[in-house]
Amino acid sequence: MKQLSNSELIINNNGSVYHLGLLPEHICDTIITVGDPDRVESVSKHFDTIRFSHHNREFKTVVGNIGSKEFTVISTGIGTDNIDIVFNEIAFLLNYNLDTRLQNEKLRSVDIIRLGTSGSVSKANPLDSILYSKNAVGMEDLFKFYENDFAELHFAGSQYPVIPCSTKLEALFCEFTPSLTLTAKGFYGPQFRNAQLKPKYSLEQICELKYKGEALGNIEMETAGIYGLSALLGFEAISINAILANRLDGSFSANAETTIHRMITRSLEILCK
Repeated sequence: MKQLSNSELIINNNGSVYHLGLLPEHICDTIITVGDPDRVESVSKHFDTIRFSHHNREFKTVVGNIGSKEFTVISTGIGTDNIDIVFNEIAFLLNYNLDTRLQNEKLRSVDIIRLGTSGSVSKANPLDSILYSKNAVGMEDLFKFYENDFAELHFAGSQYPVIPCSTKLEALFCEFTPSLTLTAKGFYGPQFRNAQLKPKYSLEQICELKYKGEALGNIEMETAGIYGLSALLGFEAISINAILANRLDGSFSANAETTIHRMITRSLEILCK
C-alpha cells in the first residue's frame, strides 16, 4: 500500500487535512462544488438539516441533508490550481488513513457536481440558459504534471487535453444543453478579453476550435481540472453552468442571481429524485 510523507499528506493538529480542514466523516457520497464561498449558503439553505460547517481561506464546507440524501458542499475558489488542492484532499479523506498516511486497500468513489457560472461563445447557449459540459478542453497546464492518456486538441502550436464528463451523471442532467467547454487559466487575456493588456489571441480564433465536429460552446475556469482529476482518481463528475455572459455580443445577464438560483434548485431536484 502507498504511504505518503508528512510533507505530502499534511495533517492539522486536530487531525484534519491541511487546506480544507475536514475529517473523513465530512465527505458524503454526493459532493457539490461552487467557486464562491458565499454560494455555499445559496445551496445549503435548501437543506433540511445541517450537521457541519467550516470555513478556511477560500474553502468553505457545509454538510447536510435533503430528506435522506446527504450532501457535502465545498467552495473551491477560482481556477484549476485550487481544484488541484480540493480534489487531492478529498482523495486523502476518502482513501487514506490520516494517522498512518497509508492508502486504504479499498478505494472509494464519489459523485461530484460543479454548479458554476460561465460565458457563452455559441448561439446555442443564450444568456441565462443552463448547460452541462459534455467535454472540457484544459487550456491551462495542470495535466502536464500528472500521468494521463487524455485525448488532445491542437491550437496555436500547442496541445490541450480534452476530458469528458461522467456518463452516469450525464444521464441525470441530460435535460440541460450539452456543450464543449474551454477551461481557461485566467479571466482576462486567457479568456480573450480586451483589458488594459491586449490578448495574444482573439475570441474569433478560439471560436474556430472543434472537437469531434463539435464547436466550442462556453468558457470558464475549473471544469477541465475537475474532469481530469476525477477521471484519474476514480470519481464521477459533471459541471453545470449558468450562462451569465454572452461573449459574442458583449452582453451580461441582468438576472444573474435568478439564473444561478434556478440552476441550484433544479440540480438539487434532479439529485434528490
